[in-house]
Amino acid sequence: MIRNLRHTGIVVNNLDKCLSFYLSMGFCEVSRGIETGSYIDNLVGLNNVKLECVKLALNENITLELLKYHSHPHENNDLPRMSNRVGCSHIALTVSNVLDCFNLISQNGGGSINQIQTSPDGKVKVVYCYDPEGNIIEIVEELN
Repeated sequence: MIRNLRHTGIVVNNLDKCLSFYLSMGFCEVSRGIETGSYIDNLVGLNNVKLECVKLALNENITLELLKYHSHPHENNDLPRMSNRVGCSHIALTVSNVLDCFNLISQNGGGSINQIQTSPDGKVKVVYCYDPEGNIIEIVEELN
């Protein structure tokens, strides 16, 4: 029944800061717009919604949505997030060089949970990082 994963949505407080971060990581902006009205109210289960959405892509199959609720802001008081919290844990990205990506994340307002590690089977180098708002990104470099 399921044909593919359509997108991952991340609610953010500072849309421009997060957009800049993900663009620096190699995503391309596909579209940006404001949604209001009964359709979006019914879809998300809130009244009088004003939602700004930026759709980003790495390729035609990988899409990330950054969502800013102008009408219903929610401050995250649990930062940095822990990887074991209930709900969306993280997004994982395969990269050509984990160290270069790790440094790029740090230079653009992100952070890290740990240092780069090699998996016990020796197949990948991997690290958990944060975007500027504390969302977890797993960075993976596949080794030969």
